[in-house]
Amino acid sequence: MTIRNNFKHTLYASYIGYFVQAIINNFVPLLFLTMQNSFGFSYRQISLLIMVNFTVQLFIDLLSAGFVDKIGYRKSIVGAHFLAAGGLCCLGVLPFCLPNPYVGVLISIFIYATGSGLIEVIISPLVEACPTENKSGSMSLLHSFYCWGQMSVVLLSTVFFGFFTTENWRILSFLWAIVPFLNGFYLSAVPMPKLLSEQKGLGIRTLLRKPVFWLLGGIMLCAGASEIAMSQWASAFAESGLGVSKAVGDLLGPCMFAFLMGTARVMYAKFSTRISLKTVMTASSLLCIASYLLCSLSKNPILSLVGCGLCGLSVGVMWPGTFSLSTKQIPDGGTAMFALLALFGDLGCSTGPAAVGFITSVFSDTLRYGILFAVLFPLLLTVLLRFIRENKKTKS
Repeated sequence: MTIRNNFKHTLYASYIGYFVQAIINNFVPLLFLTMQNSFGFSYRQISLLIMVNFTVQLFIDLLSAGFVDKIGYRKSIVGAHFLAAGGLCCLGVLPFCLPNPYVGVLISIFIYATGSGLIEVIISPLVEACPTENKSGSMSLLHSFYCWGQMSVVLLSTVFFGFFTTENWRILSFLWAIVPFLNGFYLSAVPMPKLLSEQKGLGIRTLLRKPVFWLLGGIMLCAGASEIAMSQWASAFAESGLGVSKAVGDLLGPCMFAFLMGTARVMYAKFSTRISLKTVMTASSLLCIASYLLCSLSKNPILSLVGCGLCGLSVGVMWPGTFSLSTKQIPDGGTAMFALLALFGDLGCSTGPAAVGFITSVFSDTLRYGILFAVLFPLLLTVLLRFIRENKKTKS
Protein backbone atom coordinates (compact mmCIF):
# COMPACT_ATOMS: atom_id res chain seq x y z
CA MET A 1 0.00 0.00 0.00
CA THR A 2 1.47 3.37 -1.02
CA ILE A 3 1.53 6.52 1.10
CA ARG A 4 -1.38 8.00 -0.88
CA ASN A 5 -3.63 5.04 -0.01
CA ASN A 6 -2.57 4.29 3.56
CA PHE A 7 -4.33 6.21 6.33
CA LYS A 8 -1.64 5.17 8.79
CA HIS A 9 0.56 7.75 7.11
CA THR A 10 -2.19 10.33 7.66
CA LEU A 11 -2.06 9.53 11.37
CA TYR A 12 1.75 9.65 11.43
CA ALA A 13 1.81 13.04 9.70
CA SER A 14 -0.87 14.27 12.14
CA TYR A 15 1.26 13.16 15.08
CA ILE A 16 4.20 15.11 13.67
CA GLY A 17 1.82 18.07 13.26
CA TYR A 18 1.29 18.12 17.00
CA PHE A 19 5.06 17.81 17.44
CA VAL A 20 5.32 20.99 15.36
CA GLN A 21 2.84 22.72 17.66
CA ALA A 22 5.04 21.79 20.61
CA ILE A 23 8.01 23.45 18.92
CA ILE A 24 5.98 26.59 18.25
CA ASN A 25 4.65 26.90 21.78
CA ASN A 26 7.67 25.79 23.83
CA PHE A 27 10.88 26.88 22.12
CA VAL A 28 10.67 30.62 22.83
CA PRO A 29 9.65 30.15 26.52
CA LEU A 30 13.01 28.43 27.04
CA LEU A 31 14.61 31.73 25.99
CA PHE A 32 12.62 34.11 28.19
CA LEU A 33 15.47 34.87 30.59
CA THR A 34 17.99 34.81 27.75
CA MET A 35 15.97 37.46 25.92
CA GLN A 36 15.66 39.45 29.13
CA ASN A 37 19.43 39.51 29.47
CA SER A 38 20.22 40.02 25.76
CA PHE A 39 17.46 42.41 24.69
CA GLY A 40 16.26 43.83 28.01
CA PHE A 41 12.69 42.50 27.72
CA SER A 42 10.54 43.02 30.81
CA TYR A 43 8.13 40.50 32.33
CA ARG A 44 5.24 42.45 30.83
CA GLN A 45 6.83 42.31 27.38
CA ILE A 46 7.39 38.57 27.73
CA SER A 47 3.78 38.14 28.82
CA LEU A 48 2.75 40.00 25.67
CA LEU A 49 4.81 37.58 23.54
CA ILE A 50 2.85 34.67 25.00
CA MET A 51 -0.42 36.51 24.55
CA VAL A 52 0.31 37.39 20.92
CA ASN A 53 1.19 33.79 20.11
CA PHE A 54 -2.07 32.37 21.41
CA THR A 55 -4.23 35.34 20.44
CA VAL A 56 -3.16 34.98 16.80
CA GLN A 57 -3.95 31.27 17.02
CA LEU A 58 -7.30 32.21 18.54
CA PHE A 59 -8.25 34.46 15.62
CA ILE A 60 -7.12 31.81 13.12
CA ASP A 61 -9.39 29.34 14.93
CA LEU A 62 -12.28 31.76 14.50
CA LEU A 63 -11.63 32.58 10.84
CA SER A 64 -10.74 29.06 9.73
CA ALA A 65 -14.27 27.78 10.29
CA GLY A 66 -15.24 29.81 7.23
CA PHE A 67 -12.34 29.23 4.84
CA VAL A 68 -10.79 25.79 5.51
CA ASP A 69 -13.64 23.90 3.85
CA LYS A 70 -13.46 26.21 0.82
CA ILE A 71 -9.68 26.07 0.40
CA GLY A 72 -9.45 22.37 1.19
CA TYR A 73 -7.88 20.50 4.08
CA ARG A 74 -4.75 19.47 2.23
CA LYS A 75 -3.81 22.96 1.03
CA SER A 76 -4.60 24.42 4.45
CA ILE A 77 -2.57 21.95 6.50
CA VAL A 78 0.42 22.01 4.13
CA GLY A 79 0.39 25.81 4.08
CA ALA A 80 0.16 25.85 7.87
CA HIS A 81 3.39 23.87 8.16
CA PHE A 82 5.25 26.15 5.78
CA LEU A 83 4.08 29.18 7.79
CA ALA A 84 5.36 27.51 10.96
CA ALA A 85 8.74 26.87 9.32
CA GLY A 86 8.90 30.42 7.97
CA GLY A 87 8.13 31.96 11.36
CA LEU A 88 10.87 29.95 13.07
CA CYS A 89 13.36 31.04 10.41
CA CYS A 90 12.31 34.67 10.87
CA LEU A 91 12.87 34.28 14.61
CA GLY A 92 16.52 33.64 13.91
CA VAL A 93 16.83 36.67 11.61
CA LEU A 94 14.47 39.57 12.36
CA PRO A 95 15.41 40.34 16.01
CA PHE A 96 19.00 40.81 14.88
CA CYS A 97 18.42 42.93 11.77
CA LEU A 98 15.56 45.23 12.86
CA PRO A 99 16.23 48.36 14.96
CA ASN A 100 13.89 47.02 17.66
CA PRO A 101 14.52 43.32 18.48
CA TYR A 102 11.13 43.07 20.20
CA VAL A 103 9.32 43.95 16.97
CA GLY A 104 11.32 41.24 15.19
CA VAL A 105 10.25 38.63 17.73
CA LEU A 106 6.62 39.76 17.50
CA ILE A 107 6.58 39.49 13.69
CA SER A 108 8.11 36.02 13.83
CA ILE A 109 5.57 34.87 16.41
CA PHE A 110 2.72 36.25 14.30
CA ILE A 111 3.86 34.18 11.30
CA TYR A 112 4.38 30.86 13.05
CA ALA A 113 1.31 31.32 15.28
CA THR A 114 -0.81 31.59 12.13
CA GLY A 115 0.47 28.20 11.04
CA SER A 116 0.02 26.72 14.49
CA GLY A 117 -3.58 27.92 14.68
CA LEU A 118 -4.40 26.18 11.40
CA ILE A 119 -2.69 23.00 12.55
CA GLU A 120 -4.79 22.97 15.73
CA VAL A 121 -8.05 23.39 13.82
CA ILE A 122 -7.34 20.79 11.14
CA ILE A 123 -5.39 17.98 12.83
CA SER A 124 -8.03 16.97 15.40
CA PRO A 125 -10.94 16.52 12.92
CA LEU A 126 -8.46 14.89 10.52
CA VAL A 127 -7.66 12.18 13.07
CA GLU A 128 -11.34 11.99 14.12
CA ALA A 129 -12.27 11.22 10.50
CA CYS A 130 -9.58 8.56 9.97
CA PRO A 131 -10.86 4.95 10.07
CA THR A 132 -10.03 4.05 13.71
CA GLU A 133 -12.17 2.14 16.20
CA ASN A 134 -11.43 3.97 19.46
CA LYS A 135 -11.93 7.66 18.64
CA SER A 136 -11.44 8.89 22.22
CA GLY A 137 -8.25 6.87 22.63
CA SER A 138 -6.92 7.99 19.25
CA MET A 139 -7.53 11.62 20.16
CA SER A 140 -5.69 11.25 23.45
CA LEU A 141 -2.79 9.46 21.72
CA LEU A 142 -2.62 12.25 19.14
CA HIS A 143 -2.35 14.91 21.84
CA SER A 144 0.35 12.89 23.61
CA PHE A 145 2.64 13.72 20.71
CA TYR A 146 2.46 17.36 21.75
CA CYS A 147 3.99 16.25 25.03
CA TRP A 148 6.74 14.20 23.40
CA GLY A 149 7.41 17.19 21.18
CA GLN A 150 7.66 19.45 24.21
CA MET A 151 10.06 17.02 25.86
CA SER A 152 12.17 16.84 22.71
CA VAL A 153 12.30 20.63 22.44
CA VAL A 154 13.50 20.91 26.04
CA LEU A 155 15.98 18.02 25.94
CA LEU A 156 17.52 18.74 22.54
CA SER A 157 17.62 22.47 23.17
CA THR A 158 19.35 21.84 26.51
CA VAL A 159 21.95 19.65 24.79
CA PHE A 160 22.45 22.28 22.10
CA PHE A 161 22.90 25.05 24.67
CA GLY A 162 25.31 22.85 26.60
CA PHE A 163 27.59 22.58 23.57
CA PHE A 164 27.03 25.94 21.87
CA THR A 165 25.65 28.20 24.69
CA THR A 166 22.39 30.13 24.63
CA GLU A 167 24.03 32.94 22.64
CA ASN A 168 23.62 30.77 19.52
CA TRP A 169 19.90 30.10 19.97
CA ARG A 170 19.14 31.61 16.54
CA ILE A 171 20.89 28.63 14.89
CA LEU A 172 18.65 26.27 16.83
CA SER A 173 15.63 28.19 15.56
CA PHE A 174 16.67 27.34 11.98
CA LEU A 175 17.18 23.68 12.93
CA TRP A 176 13.70 23.40 14.48
CA ALA A 177 12.21 24.90 11.30
CA ILE A 178 13.27 21.76 9.41
CA VAL A 179 10.56 19.68 11.14
CA PRO A 180 7.46 21.59 9.88
CA PHE A 181 9.13 22.12 6.49
CA LEU A 182 9.56 18.38 5.88
CA ASN A 183 6.18 17.44 7.38
CA GLY A 184 4.52 19.88 4.97
CA PHE A 185 5.77 17.76 2.08
CA TYR A 186 4.74 14.57 3.91
CA LEU A 187 1.18 15.89 4.33
CA SER A 188 1.01 16.73 0.65
CA ALA A 189 1.28 13.00 -0.11
CA VAL A 190 -0.93 11.30 2.52
CA PRO A 191 -4.64 10.53 1.91
CA MET A 192 -7.30 12.91 3.24
CA PRO A 193 -10.42 11.22 4.69
CA LYS A 194 -13.40 11.83 2.40
CA LEU A 195 -15.59 12.45 5.41
CA LEU A 196 -13.86 15.78 5.98
CA SER A 197 -14.92 17.22 2.66
CA GLU A 198 -18.36 15.61 2.67
CA GLN A 199 -19.72 16.31 6.12
CA LYS A 200 -21.57 19.57 6.57
CA GLY A 201 -21.89 19.65 10.33
CA LEU A 202 -23.67 22.31 12.32
CA GLY A 203 -23.20 25.98 11.51
CA ILE A 204 -21.61 28.43 13.91
CA ARG A 205 -24.92 30.13 14.74
CA THR A 206 -26.55 26.80 15.55
CA LEU A 207 -23.67 25.83 17.83
CA LEU A 208 -23.74 29.16 19.63
CA ARG A 209 -27.43 28.63 20.45
CA LYS A 210 -26.65 25.41 22.31
CA PRO A 211 -26.08 25.91 26.08
CA VAL A 212 -23.99 22.74 26.24
CA PHE A 213 -21.59 24.19 23.68
CA TRP A 214 -20.89 27.23 25.88
CA LEU A 215 -20.33 24.87 28.80
CA LEU A 216 -17.84 22.85 26.74
CA GLY A 217 -16.21 26.09 25.58
CA GLY A 218 -15.70 27.18 29.18
CA ILE A 219 -14.18 23.80 30.04
CA MET A 220 -11.84 24.10 27.05
CA LEU A 221 -10.78 27.62 28.06
CA CYS A 222 -9.93 26.44 31.58
CA ALA A 223 -8.13 23.37 30.21
CA GLY A 224 -5.92 25.54 28.01
CA ALA A 225 -5.21 28.03 30.79
CA SER A 226 -4.45 25.30 33.34
CA GLU A 227 -1.95 23.63 31.00
CA ILE A 228 -0.16 26.59 29.44
CA ALA A 229 -0.01 28.83 32.52
CA MET A 230 2.36 26.30 34.07
CA SER A 231 4.21 25.03 30.99
CA GLN A 232 5.07 28.52 29.66
CA TRP A 233 6.50 29.74 32.95
CA ALA A 234 8.00 26.48 34.30
CA SER A 235 11.50 27.14 32.97
CA ALA A 236 11.65 30.76 34.17
CA PHE A 237 10.14 29.79 37.53
CA ALA A 238 12.65 26.99 38.11
CA GLU A 239 15.58 29.18 37.09
CA SER A 240 14.70 32.47 38.80
CA GLY A 241 12.22 31.46 41.49
CA LEU A 242 13.95 28.33 42.72
CA GLY A 243 17.54 29.37 42.05
CA VAL A 244 18.64 26.37 39.98
CA SER A 245 20.69 26.45 36.76
CA LYS A 246 19.00 26.78 33.38
CA ALA A 247 19.79 23.18 32.40
CA VAL A 248 18.48 21.77 35.68
CA GLY A 249 15.48 24.10 35.59
CA ASP A 250 14.52 23.07 32.06
CA LEU A 251 14.95 19.36 32.75
CA LEU A 252 13.12 19.32 36.08
CA GLY A 253 10.54 21.96 35.12
CA PRO A 254 9.03 21.87 31.62
CA CYS A 255 10.62 18.53 30.71
CA MET A 256 9.13 16.66 33.67
CA PHE A 257 5.86 18.50 33.06
CA ALA A 258 5.78 17.29 29.44
CA PHE A 259 6.77 13.71 30.29
CA LEU A 260 4.00 13.28 32.85
CA MET A 261 1.45 15.03 30.62
CA GLY A 262 2.30 12.66 27.77
CA THR A 263 2.17 9.66 30.11
CA ALA A 264 -1.33 10.67 31.24
CA ARG A 265 -2.51 10.88 27.62
CA VAL A 266 -1.02 7.54 26.62
CA MET A 267 -2.49 5.83 29.68
CA TYR A 268 -5.91 7.28 28.99
CA ALA A 269 -5.66 6.19 25.35
CA LYS A 270 -5.06 2.65 26.60
CA PHE A 271 -7.83 2.52 29.20
CA SER A 272 -10.35 4.99 27.76
CA THR A 273 -12.96 2.31 27.00
CA ARG A 274 -13.03 1.14 30.62
CA ILE A 275 -13.35 4.37 32.58
CA SER A 276 -15.60 7.40 32.61
CA LEU A 277 -14.08 10.42 30.88
CA LYS A 278 -15.92 12.87 33.12
CA THR A 279 -14.61 11.09 36.23
CA VAL A 280 -11.05 11.20 34.90
CA MET A 281 -11.30 14.89 34.03
CA THR A 282 -12.77 15.75 37.45
CA ALA A 283 -9.98 13.87 39.24
CA SER A 284 -7.45 15.58 36.97
CA SER A 285 -8.74 19.06 37.78
CA LEU A 286 -8.58 18.34 41.52
CA LEU A 287 -4.99 17.11 41.17
CA CYS A 288 -4.22 20.23 39.14
CA ILE A 289 -5.45 22.44 41.97
CA ALA A 290 -3.22 20.58 44.41
CA SER A 291 -0.20 20.80 42.09
CA TYR A 292 -0.52 24.57 41.64
CA LEU A 293 -0.77 25.05 45.39
CA LEU A 294 2.25 22.81 46.01
CA CYS A 295 4.31 24.55 43.35
CA SER A 296 3.55 28.08 44.52
CA LEU A 297 3.31 27.70 48.30
CA SER A 298 6.07 25.22 49.08
CA LYS A 299 9.31 26.74 50.35
CA ASN A 300 11.21 23.61 49.36
CA PRO A 301 12.51 23.85 45.73
CA ILE A 302 12.23 20.09 45.25
CA LEU A 303 8.58 20.05 46.31
CA SER A 304 7.87 23.00 44.03
CA LEU A 305 9.36 21.08 41.10
CA VAL A 306 7.29 18.04 42.08
CA GLY A 307 4.23 20.28 41.94
CA CYS A 308 5.24 21.40 38.46
CA GLY A 309 5.55 17.77 37.32
CA LEU A 310 2.24 16.76 38.89
CA CYS A 311 0.60 19.62 37.04
CA GLY A 312 1.70 17.98 33.78
CA LEU A 313 0.13 14.71 34.89
CA SER A 314 -3.09 16.46 35.90
CA VAL A 315 -3.64 18.45 32.68
CA GLY A 316 -2.86 15.55 30.33
CA VAL A 317 -6.44 14.49 29.66
CA MET A 318 -8.08 17.93 29.87
CA TRP A 319 -7.61 19.24 26.31
CA PRO A 320 -8.16 15.99 24.32
CA GLY A 321 -10.81 14.95 26.84
CA THR A 322 -12.83 18.09 26.12
CA PHE A 323 -12.70 17.34 22.38
CA SER A 324 -13.97 13.82 23.09
CA LEU A 325 -16.71 15.08 25.40
CA SER A 326 -17.78 17.48 22.68
CA THR A 327 -18.08 14.85 19.96
CA LYS A 328 -20.32 12.83 22.28
CA GLN A 329 -22.43 15.75 23.46
CA ILE A 330 -22.72 17.33 19.98
CA PRO A 331 -21.98 14.50 17.50
CA ASP A 332 -22.90 16.60 14.46
CA GLY A 333 -20.75 19.58 15.47
CA GLY A 334 -18.45 19.22 12.45
CA THR A 335 -15.56 21.48 11.51
CA ALA A 336 -17.11 24.58 13.06
CA MET A 337 -17.25 22.94 16.50
CA PHE A 338 -13.59 21.91 16.40
CA ALA A 339 -12.59 25.40 15.25
CA LEU A 340 -14.60 27.17 17.96
CA LEU A 341 -13.38 24.82 20.69
CA ALA A 342 -9.82 25.42 19.56
CA LEU A 343 -10.63 29.14 19.80
CA PHE A 344 -11.76 28.74 23.42
CA GLY A 345 -8.68 26.64 24.15
CA ASP A 346 -6.34 29.23 22.68
CA LEU A 347 -8.16 31.95 24.59
CA GLY A 348 -7.26 30.04 27.75
CA CYS A 349 -3.70 29.52 26.49
CA SER A 350 -3.42 33.28 25.99
CA THR A 351 -5.05 34.55 29.17
CA GLY A 352 -3.61 31.92 31.54
CA PRO A 353 0.13 32.64 31.18
CA ALA A 354 -0.54 36.35 30.54
CA ALA A 355 -2.35 36.53 33.89
CA VAL A 356 0.60 34.81 35.57
CA GLY A 357 2.98 37.37 34.08
CA PHE A 358 0.78 40.31 35.03
CA ILE A 359 0.32 39.19 38.65
CA THR A 360 4.05 38.49 38.85
CA SER A 361 4.88 42.04 37.75
CA VAL A 362 2.42 43.47 40.27
CA PHE A 363 4.11 41.57 43.12
CA SER A 364 7.67 42.74 42.44
CA ASP A 365 8.47 40.08 39.80
CA THR A 366 7.78 37.19 42.19
CA LEU A 367 6.57 34.30 40.04
CA ARG A 368 5.15 32.35 42.96
CA TYR A 369 2.27 34.79 43.27
CA GLY A 370 1.49 34.57 39.58
CA ILE A 371 1.43 30.78 39.67
CA LEU A 372 -0.72 30.82 42.81
CA PHE A 373 -3.25 33.02 41.00
CA ALA A 374 -3.51 30.45 38.18
CA VAL A 375 -5.12 27.92 40.55
CA LEU A 376 -8.40 29.67 39.67
CA PHE A 377 -8.45 27.96 36.26
CA PRO A 378 -8.56 24.29 37.36
CA LEU A 379 -10.91 25.32 40.16
CA LEU A 380 -13.39 26.75 37.66
CA LEU A 381 -12.95 23.70 35.42
CA THR A 382 -13.97 21.45 38.32
CA VAL A 383 -17.14 23.46 38.79
CA LEU A 384 -18.06 23.44 35.09
CA LEU A 385 -17.61 19.67 34.81
CA ARG A 386 -20.37 19.16 37.36
CA PHE A 387 -22.88 20.52 34.84
CA ILE A 388 -21.98 17.98 32.14
CA ARG A 389 -24.62 15.29 31.91
CA GLU A 390 -22.90 11.97 31.50
CA ASN A 391 -24.77 9.21 29.72
CA LYS A 392 -23.90 6.28 27.51
CA LYS A 393 -22.62 8.62 24.85
CA THR A 394 -20.10 10.33 27.06
CA LYS A 395 -18.39 7.38 28.72
CA SER A 396 -15.83 6.69 26.05
